[in-house]
Amino acid sequence: MTTTFTSILWVALGGALGSTARYLAMIAIGQTVGTGFPWGTLFVNIVGSAVMGVLAELGALVWQPGQDLRVFLTVGILGGFTTFSTFSLDVALLVERHSWMVASLYIGLSVTLSVGALFAAMALVRQLVG
Repeated sequence: MTTTFTSILWVALGGALGSTARYLAMIAIGQTVGTGFPWGTLFVNIVGSAVMGVLAELGALVWQPGQDLRVFLTVGILGGFTTFSTFSLDVALLVERHSWMVASLYIGLSVTLSVGALFAAMALVRQLVG
């Protein structure tokens, strides 16, 4: 993949949009279900993984977006929206609080449900498109 200045601008714009969407989603979820468990981070990682699955499968089966659009959506928007670094910090904070069971549950749910969401979304696209 060739990197162009235009692609970098698209990534930056997408990152700003994705980060803003993550921030708003995490506020809404925190206000809805509380902040005792990192539900907001878990939610955005699952949703982001599902959307990535849809885009990956559409790209493999029927849709060939240009490089700028592809990096805008995946690296930019989804990179800004999903929160692996925040996930890592959440785990570290839970471990530092000696909340071993909650940290283990959070890790297991995050990995299992996010990867599962990606595969489920890919299967859904195959059923609808393929």
